[in-house]
Amino acid sequence: MTGLPRLLVLTDRTQATGPLLETVAAAVDAGARAVVLREKDLPEPERDALAADLAAVLAPVHGLLVRAGAAAAPAVHLAAADPVPAPRPGLVGRSCHSAAELEQAEAEGCDWVMLSPVFPTSSKPGYGPALGPAGLAALIRPGLRTFALGGVAPDDVAACRAAGAYGVAVMGPVMRDPALVAAYLDALG
Repeated sequence: MTGLPRLLVLTDRTQATGPLLETVAAAVDAGARAVVLREKDLPEPERDALAADLAAVLAPVHGLLVRAGAAAAPAVHLAAADPVPAPRPGLVGRSCHSAAELEQAEAEGCDWVMLSPVFPTSSKPGYGPALGPAGLAALIRPGLRTFALGGVAPDDVAACRAAGAYGVAVMGPVMRDPALVAAYLDALG
C-alpha cells in the first residue's frame, strides 16, 4: 500500500488527559492521520460506537482508523498470536517482539508491523528488555514497514528511522499530551 502515515497513534483511555474522543480529536488537530483503536476491554457495542465516533473525527482529514484485534473492519492491527481474519481485511498490521514473529508477519503479507519494546515503557511491561536502536536495526526486515513502538519520545525518532524503522507508533505520550503529535511529525520530517 502507499500513503501509510509514518506516525501511528494508539488509543488508551486510561492514560488520556480527558475523554478519549476529545484526546484523539486534539491529536488529529495536531496532525495525526492514523489512529489505532485499542480499548479491547470495552463491550463490542461500545467499541463499535467509539470506532464510529473516531472515524468521524478522522474523516475530514482523510485519516485512517485501525481496529486492534481481529474485528470485522477495513483495517486491523493484530496481536502477535491473533489469526488473520477471514475474509482478510484490506489492511493488516501485527505486533511483533521477535525475529520469528516478524517472519510470520512477513509471510502473512502484513502491510506493517509494530516492533516493541524499542525503549523502556511502563505501558506494557513484560515484553522483554528494550531493543534499543541497535536491536531494532538488527530485526528490521527489508520491505516490511516497521513502526518502532515502546517508550519512543520525539527525540528518539531520528535514531529509530536511522535504524530502518518506517515510522513510529506512540500511545502514552500522545494520550497524555496530544499536542506532542506535532513534535513527532517534525522529527519524522
